[in-house]
Amino acid sequence: MRLVPNSLHDEVAATLREQIFDGTLTPGSFLDEAALCERLSISRTPLREALKVLTAEGLLRHEPRRGCFVNEVTERDLDEIFPVIALLEGRCAYEAARNASDAELHELDALHERLVRHAKARRINDYYATNHIIHEAIIKLADNKWLAQVIGDLRKILKLARLQQLHAPGRLDQSLSEHLAVFAALKARDSEGADAAMRTHMTRQREALREVMRNQKSRVMP
Repeated sequence: MRLVPNSLHDEVAATLREQIFDGTLTPGSFLDEAALCERLSISRTPLREALKVLTAEGLLRHEPRRGCFVNEVTERDLDEIFPVIALLEGRCAYEAARNASDAELHELDALHERLVRHAKARRINDYYATNHIIHEAIIKLADNKWLAQVIGDLRKILKLARLQQLHAPGRLDQSLSEHLAVFAALKARDSEGADAAMRTHMTRQREALREVMRNQKSRVMP
């Protein structure tokens, strides 16, 4: 892969970020600078700038005299992140309820209809994709760049964990119900209700993840 000079370290960061997210670079793996420079046909300077970016995002950790490693998300990390992102996305729902136009709510309605269809058909991957679009739409409707920036940073860490909370028993239907509760509050222009419903939605995601992880551990125990 040959990268162009323009904003080279940003392009390198984007390439490595995607490889982290798709599992090519696995949690805990060491990033061999010499091998990466050869593979990407770049010098050490843009690579090291890219590594600094990804370290600042929390996707990598730098160990003195050892180098950079792909970060690993712990249970404690998840316990600390979810309450924060619940507050932030709750605030987005609060502001979206105040800001959204009728046309924008109509577009959200169509997205929720799609979400319902995927849930009924048990198309979990499609549900995940539509769920992501809805969350992004609500963040955009909040029209607060600082909220969007912080949520984006935290979501990168959560994406690193490769979470699959919809595989918890009953979680798909529960998630749909929560989304519809958020949307009902948005349509009613109920800011407080939208905030509370979104915080509940995010909190229950963490509870579902804990159950999935508990089930996975029980299956591997002798």
